Amino acid sequence: MVSSSNHSLPDFDSLWNYDKPAETERKFRELLPRAKDFGDSGYQAELLTQIARTLGLQRHFAAADSVLDEVLKMLPQAGEEARVRYLLERGRVRNSSGEPEKARPFFEEALEVGRKGALDDYAVDAAHMLAIVDSGQAALDWNIKALAMAENSSQPKARKWLGSLYNNIGWTYFDMQKYDSALTLFEKALAFRQEQGKVVPIRIAKWSAPRQSDFWGRWMKRWLFSGNLKRNGHNPAKSRMGMSSKNWRNAFL
Repeated sequence: MVSSSNHSLPDFDSLWNYDKPAETERKFRELLPRAKDFGDSGYQAELLTQIARTLGLQRHFAAADSVLDEVLKMLPQAGEEARVRYLLERGRVRNSSGEPEKARPFFEEALEVGRKGALDDYAVDAAHMLAIVDSGQAALDWNIKALAMAENSSQPKARKWLGSLYNNIGWTYFDMQKYDSALTLFEKALAFRQEQGKVVPIRIAKWSAPRQSDFWGRWMKRWLFSGNLKRNGHNPAKSRMGMSSKNWRNAFL
């Protein structure tokens, strides 16, 4: 997000609650009058892109497009960060409304703008979204590119993508029965969370299937029954109780 010299304009990204887009929209709209009064076109344009995102999450696609049309008119004075965020949200609206091929050009341009402008967070986001638009090996390739950008970035916001990317790629490898590659990614995901100081319960997807594989024995031996988790007060047996297999798939998030 653009930084404003006026301390009365907050970091609106910190207000996001993706589980409650309507509530987040309300908070963002409450900031609009102050942003307009201050006259920071970049801040205002970026804020509007996130209002559009809240509308997209509520499946109000026409309303989201209308807000983004307003942003488009502001872009010549708003800066590159507003531009890349506009492209990302226009693409997300198209993808969520069932038009992934129309979304692709927006994500591709967002990736280019993010790379050229050293806006690593948004470049990683764009590659991640291209993985969602694609499928199969192409989707995996995009996620690997996103991971490489995040790993090579010195920007904290870009590096925050590492945990979810390690996890998502790990499960892709797992589904491909590339268990050694999956295990390597899961280990990296756990190490990253530990570096953040956020050791979360490890939840295993496909509870029955991996027990029959060579992967299961190595994975369980290394982590679920290791002192690594016990030192952090985690009891794998208790964590498994009452959890569905679907929930276990969200490991390391």
